[in-house]
Amino acid sequence: MAVLAKIRQRSALLIGVIALALFAFIIQDLFTRGTFGQSSKDVGSIDGKDISFEDFRIKVSNVEKSGQGITSTEAANRVWDEEVSIALLSAQFDKLGLRVGEKHLIEVLKADPNIGKNPMFLNAAGIFDIVKFKDYFKANPEAAQFIAQKEKDAELNAKFQIYNTLIRAGLYTTASEGKLKYEMEANKVNFAYAGALYSSIKDSEVKISDSEIIDYMKKNEKKFKADATREIQYVLVEDKPSKQDEADIKAKLTALLSARPEYNEKTGKTDTLPGFKNAVNVAEFVNSNSDIPYDSTYVPKNALPAVDADKLFSLPAGAIYGPYVLGRYYAISKSLGFKAGVNAKASHILIGFEGSQTPNPKEKRTKEEAKAKAEEILAQVQANPDSFMMLAFTSSDDSSAQQGGDLGYFGPNTMVKPFNDFVFSNGIGKVGLVETQFGFHIIKITDKQDGIRLATIAQKIEPSEATSDKVFTLATKFEMNAGEKDFNAAAKELGLKVSPEVSVKAMDEAFGPLGKQRNIVRWAFDKETSKGDVKRFELANIGHVIAQYKGENKSGLVSVTMARPYVEPILKNQKKAEILKAKMTGSTIEAVAKSAGVAVQQATNVTMDNPVLPGGVGQEPKVIGNAFALTANKLSAPIEGNTGVYVVKNISTVKAPAIANHAAYVEKIKSQSSSDASRVLPALKNNAKIEDNRLQFNY
Repeated sequence: MAVLAKIRQRSALLIGVIALALFAFIIQDLFTRGTFGQSSKDVGSIDGKDISFEDFRIKVSNVEKSGQGITSTEAANRVWDEEVSIALLSAQFDKLGLRVGEKHLIEVLKADPNIGKNPMFLNAAGIFDIVKFKDYFKANPEAAQFIAQKEKDAELNAKFQIYNTLIRAGLYTTASEGKLKYEMEANKVNFAYAGALYSSIKDSEVKISDSEIIDYMKKNEKKFKADATREIQYVLVEDKPSKQDEADIKAKLTALLSARPEYNEKTGKTDTLPGFKNAVNVAEFVNSNSDIPYDSTYVPKNALPAVDADKLFSLPAGAIYGPYVLGRYYAISKSLGFKAGVNAKASHILIGFEGSQTPNPKEKRTKEEAKAKAEEILAQVQANPDSFMMLAFTSSDDSSAQQGGDLGYFGPNTMVKPFNDFVFSNGIGKVGLVETQFGFHIIKITDKQDGIRLATIAQKIEPSEATSDKVFTLATKFEMNAGEKDFNAAAKELGLKVSPEVSVKAMDEAFGPLGKQRNIVRWAFDKETSKGDVKRFELANIGHVIAQYKGENKSGLVSVTMARPYVEPILKNQKKAEILKAKMTGSTIEAVAKSAGVAVQQATNVTMDNPVLPGGVGQEPKVIGNAFALTANKLSAPIEGNTGVYVVKNISTVKAPAIANHAAYVEKIKSQSSSDASRVLPALKNNAKIEDNRLQFNY
């Protein structure tokens, strides 16, 4: 930026002053927030059990180095969740006095393929040998630490298996519940109803205040419970190219097409350099002028940008197309010719054998047996080509069996050599048999794609230095103005838009629609940040965010902003219900329908197990429940349902015949509640006293 260039031009004295100020700032930071000022040596505690920062740091570092491509915040959150879960569950294990014997530990360790399938620990019959396992670690003391940690993890795993089994054993279903399930499925009700839908009243006619939303959340506290949050409003000043920037990039690309003069310092003369149209070495020309390097591969039509694919693919050799938009670039492309069959599409049926590299063979067979079976399938396919898909489903040892053997499109040398050679040496429709290290393949070539080779010069569509300077100036001006006057008024003066408030928790990394912006979250939770403070943040490839800290939500409930999309429709329907109920008067169902301006509807053979009103209304359990509760020909009071207010008249209730045994229905309930054991850990977390000090350590 030009602004930065001006800063660099300042004197050495200024640099010294800045260095001194930075040193003072760092020292102050160490005392206030860093090593000298940390109020705790522990990163947190769970029900009084401390979590050492040093242990936590090492675990976070290991997760970061695991190659999963996660950020330090994501790693810290993952490790923290694991530490909380282990601490809570371990406390339960201790309360129950759970113990794990050696045999159980060994079984858990064997489940790890790196141990259970490791050739070092297998006997001559290929079975895990506990003696070999123990002897190895006796002879290799340096590996003892590794196995000690593995055993510790295995012990936790084994205890959890026991604990989980105990929880599941404690879940039971009574015969009475089975009977109720049967009656809910088999009892039927027939009724007439008049329904006035909430959608008949416009949303704009019903207003919901913030205080009403807060009152609702307080009455339903468990649903809206949340950690303390900070509320931040912000303005985004995007650093994006102007129309002039885009025009300049296009002009620069267009200028590359024709020959151009260039001064040669060695000869002292002006040379005429060939343009893109007549360049002798196309690859060199592209690499000298493009932000994307030259690619010599042939590409099929479906790999080209959709809007320009037809024109690009029909370019004759030597012709040029563009400028056009290629993702975040403007581009011009020159055709270097076509090639037939650059990609192929094929299906196969894999028959593996003992000793082949087939991942999951369906059955054991010798190489001779596999070859005989493959030849038999080949004969079936040749006799009836349409049978290929079904034979792949039933016979193939490859995961592609689920797609009828279809492997999709692939380029040359993507597959192993014998497979590749067969596919790219034969035409569409050819069926054959080849052998690879994976087994015997019955291959059917189903399609081929032609391709075009394009030399493409692409230049990134990005703001110029002048544009970025203007954006920086605007963002800085707004930052200063917003710090002195009302945030919204300052934004309006400069024609900027204030984005909706964002609510963040202490360990959040995402910041609303802007994605991962951990630095903004850290600032909001900094002890030095006060209500009303304004700060500008420069976001790579986005622009500038000028944020204002609005305050802290200590209520233990989610913010009104977050709750409104969920709560507002509920409260609006409640208000609409009162309006509709006032209209629905009369002593007969016909009179009620007339007063509400709706027609009388009929519902037949409705059950409590599937409480759906006909006509696409949807689930209305309250309405169906009231219909069951009424005696024949009785009229209900207005019922507030999910979709509207209803009045029902019972026509008849048909009770199911009594049966002696409800075991089948007991089993149904058991299968539906099989996942209930997974609710234990969230319940333990909900009741635990958890102290999280990660912010003190700059996570």
